[in-house]
Formats: sequence, structure tokens, C-alpha cells
Amino acid sequence: MGNRVNRMIWNLEAETMPREEKKRLQLQRMQLVFKRAYHSLPFYRRSFEAKSVKPEDLKSLEDLSNFPFTLKTDLRDNYPFGLFATPMSKIIRLHASSGTTGKPVVGAYTRNDLDLWSEVMARSYGAAGVDEGDMVHNAYGYGLFTGGMGFHYGAERIGATVVPVAGGLTKRQVMLWQDFKPTVLTCTPSFALVLAETAAEMGINPVTDLNLRVGMFGAEPWTEQMRHEIESKLGLEAFNQYGLTELIGPGVSCECPNHNGMHIQDDHFYPEIIDPATGEVLDYGQTGELVFTSLTKEAFPVIRYRTRDITSLDPEPCSCGRTTMRMNRITGRSDDMLIVRGVNVFPSQIEGVILTNKAVAPVYLIVVDRVRNLDQIEVQVEAAEAVYHMGEEMLLEISNQLQQELVQTLGISAKVVVVPPRSIARSEGKAKRVLDRRNLHN
Repeated sequence: MGNRVNRMIWNLEAETMPREEKKRLQLQRMQLVFKRAYHSLPFYRRSFEAKSVKPEDLKSLEDLSNFPFTLKTDLRDNYPFGLFATPMSKIIRLHASSGTTGKPVVGAYTRNDLDLWSEVMARSYGAAGVDEGDMVHNAYGYGLFTGGMGFHYGAERIGATVVPVAGGLTKRQVMLWQDFKPTVLTCTPSFALVLAETAAEMGINPVTDLNLRVGMFGAEPWTEQMRHEIESKLGLEAFNQYGLTELIGPGVSCECPNHNGMHIQDDHFYPEIIDPATGEVLDYGQTGELVFTSLTKEAFPVIRYRTRDITSLDPEPCSCGRTTMRMNRITGRSDDMLIVRGVNVFPSQIEGVILTNKAVAPVYLIVVDRVRNLDQIEVQVEAAEAVYHMGEEMLLEISNQLQQELVQTLGISAKVVVVPPRSIARSEGKAKRVLDRRNLHN
């Protein structure tokens, strides 16, 4: 750990490193990763040869664009252990993605990898102002999912008290909030709203009755409107977190109190932004697909991994003192983007409209279907408790208002159905926001 002069910066040396010094370090580490991957993994040797490049061709960071991308399909084609660069005898932990669209992505960790994971997560906690005097209520899922263990490791590294409660049992979780008095909540943003809803049902006002002051939320795209919703209902400051199993789990990037983008731990994870259609590297500030190359992972290195997450990069130093590259909020995923009647639609666009209307709850489901060969969107959204009892005429008025706002935002019409409170299924982990039925008609 670096000299912890500022409690908000866990590793002062790494997080405030001058840009040119950082670039030299990144190149040195990247060259070592390329050599190791090329000589120890047949997949990378074949992919390099297909592009007529060798590790020695990486003479500058600008040369990275000449090297091949790694896709999620490549990871699945080598399932389960085909991309591990160290012997299994050196691997002490396996995690995996949910695998909802196929075989899961399996992540491997050596002892050094777990130490790295603890380090980058400690930086995330430091950026949120969390230290050894805090108690962390960790409601991320434990198990193969990386969320629970990642936030657990980081909290232990900084010396905070961890409550490893995981998901589910929402009333019990609120009871623990009352009895244990945690100051930090870690979970998905959608589950944070579920917990807030449960507290209200129990007659508890988190803003006045509890000790929560910091929330660290990630694992799914969420909007600024949802941030404000969470903060107002739980009485805490919400910090955006980013990570993925393919790199390490949570800890890849985090917000500082300025909330002006997420600081990437770019001494360990090198970012690029590309045009998702052409693969061309885009300039800073341009929006495109986020690509990462791991710089220090031992067991499971990845080279130019296409995350499918849509964002942009900002290289300017932050007034918080960090010089790390910042990534802006994820606006969607290139593979989650819905193409409806030729128009690109991201669920986050619909969420942004819904969360600005106080007559409805922040719980919704987007149903995409095909009727007489024409794509249609139906947005089911729950009415706020007080509003629901005002009658059908009021619900119809809300529906019409939301429909007009969605047309202005999306450029196409969408039907809005206002449904009773608590009628849409909740999720303990990542919220299921989209139901695409169009494939059922093929």
C-alpha cells in the first residue's frame, strides 16, 4: 500500500502517478503480458498470427491497435480452463459469470491475483471515503458471482467491519440495519431500491432512522435519475462502481466524491474506446465500446477484450488528486441495444423517462414483441402507492404523459401500461428489465 496521506486516496503513489510515468509502466507491463500470453496460450498465439503480429511488435501503446480483439465468444469457445496462463496448481479460486446467454465465463485467480483484487477494491472504498471506522453491509451475492467476494476483500483490506449478508431476506436485512447500524451499503442499485421499499413497508425511514451514509452500487447499468432516487430514499451518498468477471470482478473503476466519472485503476487495466461497428480506436471524449487489456493478472490475462459496454474516456486529472483515466457512466451495452423498427433503443433511455415521473415507482419491465410483422414496445411500470388508488382516469393520464415523453426521447412510439404496486417481480441481483419476445415468432 502507498503512503496513505489522504484517507480518500488509498494508494497515493499509484493513483496520483504522473501521466508520462504511468504510460511507461503500462507499456512495460503490457509487453510482459503479451509475451506470456503468446508463449503460454495457443489461442493468443493463433490470434496474433492471424493478424501477422508478434509480441515484439508492441513498441508503444499506440501499437496496441494493431493487435486482435478478444471476444466473449472466444472465452466461451475455450471454456472452462483453456485461457488460463498458469498451472491449476497455482490457481486458488474460480469465479464465473451468470452464463444466462450460454456457457459462463470462468475467471481464475492466483494468490497474487486475489491480492490485486483486494488492492483495487480498497482503492474503491477509499474513493468513497470509507475506512476502518465503517461497517459495510455487503448485500452483493456471494458464490460464483464476483460481487460479494470482491467487495468483501476490499472492506477487509481497509480494515472496515464486514457484514456478509448477501442477497434475499429483505426484512432481515433491514432489521440488521437497525441493530448493527452499518454505515456503508454495497449491492446492485436495483436491490438498493428493493431494500428501501422494504424499509418503508416496515415503517422505517432510512433517512432519519438509520446510519447509512455511503452506498457503493454496480453490476448493472443505472442512470443519474436512479442515483437520486436511491439517495433520497436511503439518505446516503451513492457511488458508481464498475467491474467484470473477465477482468477481475468489481474494482476496475470507481467514483470519487466529485462524481465526474469513474477512476479506472489503469496501472492494472488499460482502457480503449472503439467504434463497435468498425473496431477503430476513437479519441478521448468520443462515445463507443469499452475495451480492456489486463496488465498484471496472472491466471487469466485478457488482451483487448471487448466489453460491449458503451461509454467514453476522459484523461484529464481530477480535482480529487487522482491522475487515473476516467470512464463516464455506462449508457448501455452494444449487445443489449434493442433495434426496434430500425431505431436503436437502450433500456437506460426508457429508465431516464420513468424515473423523472414521481407518479410511478422506479420498477419497470420493457416488453418487445412483434405484431403483424411490426415491432412494438410495451413498458410496464408500477404506479406509486398513493397514486394507484386515485382511479383509472388518473392512471390513464399518467400513461399518456409517459407515452408522449418516450416518443420524444426514443423517436418511436411505445405503449405504457401502469400496473399495480409490487406487481412486477423483484430481483436480488441484477434486475431483469427487458423481455424480448420477438424470437418466439421465428
